[in-house]
Amino acid sequence: MNKPAILLVVGVLIFLVSLLADAFGIGEGTGIGWKQITGSLIGLAVAAIGIVQMVKKKGSGPEA
Repeated sequence: MNKPAILLVVGVLIFLVSLLADAFGIGEGTGIGWKQITGSLIGLAVAAIGIVQMVKKKGSGPEA
């Protein structure tokens, strides 16, 4: 697995765990709080960085 793919997967996992923290029993249980929103935004940012790196890597290949 390459680095951009790892960033994408880790970002999505951070996003999901942040939003589902209450369901997993690690949240405060009072809806989506600021910590969950912050975690989900960080997860989205990490995933977006992975996607951008994947696109750049794919586009930098030899021309046919």
